[in-house]
Amino acid sequence: MSASRSDLVIVVDLLVDDAMLADFMPLMEANAAASLADEPGCRRFDICVDAQNPSQILLYEIYDDAAAFDAHLASAHYLAFDKATRHMLKSKAVRRLELKSD
Repeated sequence: MSASRSDLVIVVDLLVDDAMLADFMPLMEANAAASLADEPGCRRFDICVDAQNPSQILLYEIYDDAAAFDAHLASAHYLAFDKATRHMLKSKAVRRLELKSD
């Protein structure tokens, strides 16, 4: 698949409270699945877990453009996920990147 100029990559670094990890992961997986199923502008949503520290999670998401990501942030499933998991996180950092084609 070739990337267009407007392809937006979102990388999110999460550090989950160790005591909350078992509760967090099913919610994270449901949010990713809903994003892919219900958001036409969400093309990829990977959950990557650090092999040495399972509480360190990296999300790799690709959206058609900034408007598609804004729609994700406004979606009912994301808002519910954010509210349910906010207290489970020790830290969260979000980066917006532009996907370059080969």
